[in-house]
Amino acid sequence: MNGASEGRRAARYRAGVMVPWRQAWHDALYGESGFYRRTEGPAGHFTTSTHGPLGVVLAEAIGRLADREGCMHVVDLGCGRGELLTHLHTARPDLTLTGVDVVGRPNGIPDAVAWLRSPGGGSLPEGLRGLVDVLVVAHEWLDVVPCTVAQVVAPGRLAVVLVDPVTGEEGLGGPLAADDLAWCARHWPVDDLPVGARVEVGGTRDAAWSDLVSRVGRGTLLAVDYGHVRRERPAQGTLTGYRAGAQVAPVPDVSCDVTAHVAVDSLDHDELTTQREALRALGVTAALPEHGLARTDPVGYVAALSRSSAAAALMDPNGLGAFRWVLRRCPPAGARPSTAD
Repeated sequence: MNGASEGRRAARYRAGVMVPWRQAWHDALYGESGFYRRTEGPAGHFTTSTHGPLGVVLAEAIGRLADREGCMHVVDLGCGRGELLTHLHTARPDLTLTGVDVVGRPNGIPDAVAWLRSPGGGSLPEGLRGLVDVLVVAHEWLDVVPCTVAQVVAPGRLAVVLVDPVTGEEGLGGPLAADDLAWCARHWPVDDLPVGARVEVGGTRDAAWSDLVSRVGRGTLLAVDYGHVRRERPAQGTLTGYRAGAQVAPVPDVSCDVTAHVAVDSLDHDELTTQREALRALGVTAALPEHGLARTDPVGYVAALSRSSAAAALMDPNGLGAFRWVLRRCPPAGARPSTAD
């Protein structure tokens, strides 16, 4: 962060001044000098399923999902610097590809990939409308849509959690807004939660997802994210930070990513499953190559071994395989199934 950016931020936030987490979080990630606008991009701080060998396997699976859903256009929302799209172009040059992110078009992505610049957070670009025969992939997008963070301050009563954007010190503010309270009553009831328990109110994520759904005339939307369902809501929340490959305290000072898991069952959906099960259904396997291949085709053997290792990582039930896949079809194929629990 350069001196001018530091000065602008200092003018807005000074140590000791607390604001709601939702506000500080948004400014830290998507403000003028926000974390996601930094030159190194997200890949400079953490690895996702879209990067490297994992991204190769995931891209092939996404291509098969597009075929299954009858889609010839893939939109990657919150696509970083286009890593997944680059893998997709290699695997499936027949697909139309569009990237959406808060930065301008990165250097090095294939010329065939279209690009839209997004305002950031839950806001979407005006150009992303009227989509048909499209698969929209929102990979780790919703977990960085800022939301209200609340704490139980008395039985059945919540207060907004405030944060000092400079130091990360927290405090408590007033009661929640009516829409946040209504969301909690429906999706994260607090009557039985102990004083001190925390809630990450998913209304902003639901609204962002609904806006995205409204922009698809015909196609399928896929959200892939850290997530939980009603019977396993985390008692102390999941708000955390990532910087330079390490998990760190979530200080909204633009120096780190700030993220919280998604209440995936509150999203409008047709299917809700884990990444492990979704990839299995798409034909991904972590089976090791035959040892004989090492003698007859050593280069092919090494490549197959790398692919097997990547698939195993993507499907690890104690790791990436536990990610949630949320699918919504437009128009809906039929009646919406009951919410997963």
